[in-house]
Amino acid sequence: MKAAIVIPAFNEAAVISTVLKSIPKKISGFKRTLIIVVNDGSTDSTAKEVAKTRAILLNHTLNRGVGAATKTGLTYAIGQNVDVVITFDADGQHQGSDIAKVIAPIRAKKGDLVIGSRLLKFQKMPLDRFFINWLANLTTFFLFGVFSTDSQSGLRAFSKKAATLINFKGERMDFSSEILLEAKKHNLKRVEVPIAAIYTKYSRAKGQKNINALPTLLRLIIKFMR
Repeated sequence: MKAAIVIPAFNEAAVISTVLKSIPKKISGFKRTLIIVVNDGSTDSTAKEVAKTRAILLNHTLNRGVGAATKTGLTYAIGQNVDVVITFDADGQHQGSDIAKVIAPIRAKKGDLVIGSRLLKFQKMPLDRFFINWLANLTTFFLFGVFSTDSQSGLRAFSKKAATLINFKGERMDFSSEILLEAKKHNLKRVEVPIAAIYTKYSRAKGQKNINALPTLLRLIIKFMR
């Protein structure tokens, strides 16, 4: 079996090397693991830092958004005929050891789309992030009829079936909710597993800005109306 880890990155030169080093070189049950970094039009030295590692580097000429970068990585991974695709944030918020957790339900044939939830188990989360996350969760539920405890999580796993069928259009943060809508549309088995979250001054600055919550909400409403 072959897996791919897709990492969308925008101006992450300060931490991308550390993030890549945190990812296990070998994942149990897989003969090969591809690490794919999608450099989303960074203006710093992100691309140069990635080029020093074993990761595959894909470049967007312009910054298109995390959704667009994720889509580019997924499309490339599907073309490599992988069995599982994992998405992983580039800002250092995730733990490499949690990759095995999101893959496990797919290996056990119990899920097609696995969401790594930061809210399934109690852990400290900045109050503003907690509020925004739950606002996104409730919006996703009321608009699309799909509930997730962590609809905006960047750590997910897709089976080959899910990666092929899920076809989201959103290029910004709204793509996370759209993934859940697509999973519902195609009757894919969805599972959530608890993961840890590492909140640092850097990851908080790089994560979704509070001010962006309203535009994301508006894009979801437009998607619903269509």
